[in-house]
Amino acid sequence: MKQEFTISIFSENHIGILNHITIILTRRQVNIESLTASESAVKGVHLLTLVVEQTPDMVRKISRQIEKLVDVLKVFVHTSDQIIYQEIALFKVSTKRIMSGDILEKIVKHYNARILVVSPEYIVIEKTGHKSEISKLLEKLETYEVLQFARSGRVAITKQVKELTHYLEELEEANRKNSGESVLS
Repeated sequence: MKQEFTISIFSENHIGILNHITIILTRRQVNIESLTASESAVKGVHLLTLVVEQTPDMVRKISRQIEKLVDVLKVFVHTSDQIIYQEIALFKVSTKRIMSGDILEKIVKHYNARILVVSPEYIVIEKTGHKSEISKLLEKLETYEVLQFARSGRVAITKQVKELTHYLEELEEANRKNSGESVLS
């Protein structure tokens, strides 16, 4: 049965890494629901966060295959209850349609949003939250003429204590032991 997974890919920041990852997903006919790329807490290591809806077995296969790529350091797979995540959305709405009465103030308060820009032609509203919360606000604002809408991909951190730095330290220690053994052999 398909479910939502967040795949965190830690890699070196080399040209073409995203292309290699998308080829793996395309071959297995897996669609990317959300994608973000950024620096990580470890200097020189970048984080690609993918959201996919797939079976657990398929996600395990994909993550193992991605982890075999040369530039990839580690891949973590999480369900939504194992991470803390958010998305950000910007809504550009017609000023004349939403400024009548106290509609704007009520919407901003009710949806826990924020006003970024007010101009004679448009108002830009920002909403940070889960996809469902953003979708509800979009649905509400559509009655007031949404001129533009943009939503980011998922940004996520894990609830687990063991982080990438610990994994990299263990990997470095194992490499040191292996290189010490090969010298002695």
